[in-house]
Amino acid sequence: MNRIFILLAMASLLLQVSCNHHEHEHEEESKFTVTSPVQKDTLILKDYVCQIRSINHIELRSQERGYLQEIYVDEGQFVKKGQLMFQIMPIIYQAEMEKAKANVSFAEIEYLNTKNLADSNIVSKNELALAKARLDKEKAELALAQAHLTFTQIRAPFDGIMDRFYQRLGSLVDEGELLTTLSDNSKMWVYFNVPEAEYLDYITQAKKDSKPKVKLLMANNQLYDHEGIVETIEADFNNETGNIAFRATFPNPDRILRHGETGNVQMPVHLKNVVLIPQKATFEILDKKFVFVVNEKGIVQSRQINVGQEMPHLYVVTDGLKMGEKVLIEGLRKVKNGEKIRTEFVPLDKVISELNKLHAE
Repeated sequence: MNRIFILLAMASLLLQVSCNHHEHEHEEESKFTVTSPVQKDTLILKDYVCQIRSINHIELRSQERGYLQEIYVDEGQFVKKGQLMFQIMPIIYQAEMEKAKANVSFAEIEYLNTKNLADSNIVSKNELALAKARLDKEKAELALAQAHLTFTQIRAPFDGIMDRFYQRLGSLVDEGELLTTLSDNSKMWVYFNVPEAEYLDYITQAKKDSKPKVKLLMANNQLYDHEGIVETIEADFNNETGNIAFRATFPNPDRILRHGETGNVQMPVHLKNVVLIPQKATFEILDKKFVFVVNEKGIVQSRQINVGQEMPHLYVVTDGLKMGEKVLIEGLRKVKNGEKIRTEFVPLDKVISELNKLHAE
């Protein structure tokens, strides 16, 4: 009988311990983490769609009419300043130059003979002046013929990268006909349009003589290795779009960027005294954002908020929250409006630190 009593007592004790353990687990599970918004100055990166251009991008055209006799370069090739690229057949211009040389030689002999006669007072000084004028005219004709001959050779005006060929070997090209384009990609000009309101914020905050740095997000969603500098702003706004064009200059030592590429410029924007909350504290209903606010009695109440800017892990709230209020950041799907819950407060700085660590992993 005593053995039965002892066994029953032990079973009762184990059951009580087990119940206490489950009650403790239930209490731990029923605690929900909350935090409060903070108000402070911060920095965000604003994205703008951009167009990437070479600092020097030109068309190379034929300066003389003739057959394309030689092509010394290839499409996509890097060429140096002064390098010979195309040769227009020079036979006619070569003949014109030889004729001009002969005329100069004849005029020189005529001038020397006339000078000797003038020195002996056999002919007048006017005759000598006419001979000198004829010599000068023939020299000018020779210079013109030499220029025409030189124009049959198309050389690179600067270091750059060749584009595609628009004419093929042996083609008859007219004066001014497009042969190819050449791009100097040592530096790149990146153009992006800024709305009027954001331009005014920028221009009032920018320090005199300062050139803000910007980043470039390329089309493959990777950040470009080098930062750019905003150097110029266009004079006029586009009346149709209400935007004004900014131009940033990026170094391009590895020739990664090419003329005509697109991407996104990320420009830093300073925000003063803005209210910040974690993105994870929000949920959406019909494209509107809400948070669960927990009052002093622990009662949950949903509330719509307005978001002005988005940052990594954070939202800038423009309306709907007051400083000191507590918002739920975990278990949003486990609570209902009007429900009373137990909470555990975590400062927002600690929440941000944990989110950054989790993202880094």
